[in-house]
Amino acid sequence: MNKKAHWEKVYSTKEINEVSWYQQTPTESLDFIKQMGINKESSIIDIGGGDSLLVDHLLELGFTNISVLDISEVAINKAKARLGEKASKVNWIVSDVLHLDLGLKFECWHDRAAFHFLQTEEEIENYVSIAQKHVSKEGKLIVGTFSTEGPEKCSGLPVKQYNDTLISATLQKWFEKIKCVTVDHITPFNTIQNFMFCSFKKLNTQNGHS
Repeated sequence: MNKKAHWEKVYSTKEINEVSWYQQTPTESLDFIKQMGINKESSIIDIGGGDSLLVDHLLELGFTNISVLDISEVAINKAKARLGEKASKVNWIVSDVLHLDLGLKFECWHDRAAFHFLQTEEEIENYVSIAQKHVSKEGKLIVGTFSTEGPEKCSGLPVKQYNDTLISATLQKWFEKIKCVTVDHITPFNTIQNFMFCSFKKLNTQNGHS
């Protein structure tokens, strides 16, 4: 089964609170966005946002320039249905992030738990290159992944675990680490998953460095 088919099936067969990554309040993501000084007019993209509730919270907080990307059309449609009239305030993008080429710049690129599904060096390099193309000069990147203490699989797929050193090295060509924290996420099934959340700023250079 290909990636898109996998996620369409997941979102077609499970309710919002029947997936391990469900959060009623995405506390860490919201905290990082506040700490980064992202203002209400800043352009924010949520990568792999699916039907996550982050967009609901951002709208409630008064953010006005939000994009949500997911590979699953079902997930995006669920989020639209949940938000009702408010859905028209959001730019919805159905795409694999590895095919993203919007010609737009975002002041905040947020990704909770999409990045760690990338397994090969080629996919990871492609992702980092696409992120840097879409993040503005002064832009910030927020990434949440399973930590080295976290699960090895999610939704039946293998994931890549990260620690502070590994994720910094992975992104260092274009981004400089601001901070990393590890947190325990309690799933709807009352199990614990250890996550690492990190923030980065874009390097102030034309070509990056290695």
